[in-house]
Amino acid sequence: MAGEMQRAEVAIIGAGPVGLFAVFECGMLKMRCHVVDALDLLGGQCAALYPEKPIYDIPGHPRIDAAALIDRLAEQAAPFHPVYHLAQQVERLAPLPQGGFRLETSRGTVIEARAAIIAAGVGAFGPNRPPLPGIETFEGKSVFYLVKRREDFRGRRVVIAGGGDSAVDWALSLAEVAARVLVVHRRAKFRAAPGSAAKLEQLARDGAIDLVIPYQLHALEGGGGALEAVIVADLAGRERRLEADALLAFFGLSMTLGPIAGWGLALERHHVAVDPATCQSSVPGIFAIGDAAAYPGKLKLILSGFAEAALAAHAIFPLVHPGEALHFEYSTTKGVPGR
Repeated sequence: MAGEMQRAEVAIIGAGPVGLFAVFECGMLKMRCHVVDALDLLGGQCAALYPEKPIYDIPGHPRIDAAALIDRLAEQAAPFHPVYHLAQQVERLAPLPQGGFRLETSRGTVIEARAAIIAAGVGAFGPNRPPLPGIETFEGKSVFYLVKRREDFRGRRVVIAGGGDSAVDWALSLAEVAARVLVVHRRAKFRAAPGSAAKLEQLARDGAIDLVIPYQLHALEGGGGALEAVIVADLAGRERRLEADALLAFFGLSMTLGPIAGWGLALERHHVAVDPATCQSSVPGIFAIGDAAAYPGKLKLILSGFAEAALAAHAIFPLVHPGEALHFEYSTTKGVPGR
């Protein structure tokens, strides 16, 4: 469809979990969506960075892998026939004289829509790499910044560096399959969900994993991309050698809003400032939800993004159907088209 004019009632920028749920919420209000994403697959970070990572805070799912969550959300959106424009980035967004917006992508796709929802997280992302000499020779072979298949680490000695949710969650998961898991962190306290941190500490007491604290990465040993050991050092410079087959470095992501930053929207610390009642930005007709949105009391949780998708859809309805009364019905009584 590149180069063709596409018309939509709502254009959604970002095909992550929150963007996919926005398709459903808009669909339930008789608004069809076109969705643009820079990745070549649905799911955003869930699909690109941690498809096998378990998620524990999705209502009704005590545990669900990220990839499975994306599959369910895509299935939920499917009855509303969204049009996906993948592997392309929205580079320009401009208002139309008659109202609405014109979006142009990096592949020449042009979309005209009555409203736009930014659900692009905080834009393009990449890993924060630890400053270790020669690390690039190991990347993709024995040093990784994400886990796509847990089975790739079965029977291997794995060093995990970091103290946030990703480090703790993968330590818990890989403890079930790896020969040995060692977690390196510069302090005893982890910045992870309290329940997960408690499980990590219990596994350490049981001898199922090793907590290497307070230490930080110092050097790598090996050759030809094959890791042999990770050298760590404490604040006094004392070193330890950890024999390892793989290093997982979880120091967060380096993110940028990219072209979104130039669209004239009010920003707050590289996020789009919105009205929490509607998720509308400083530009009428442009909304932001999920990690892209900022407002007082904002919680960066997927479930918060789901609620924001509903708020935005209801606020957009009068823009798409002016003068039409919205008689809100619960999905239990309204149902879903084709079901």
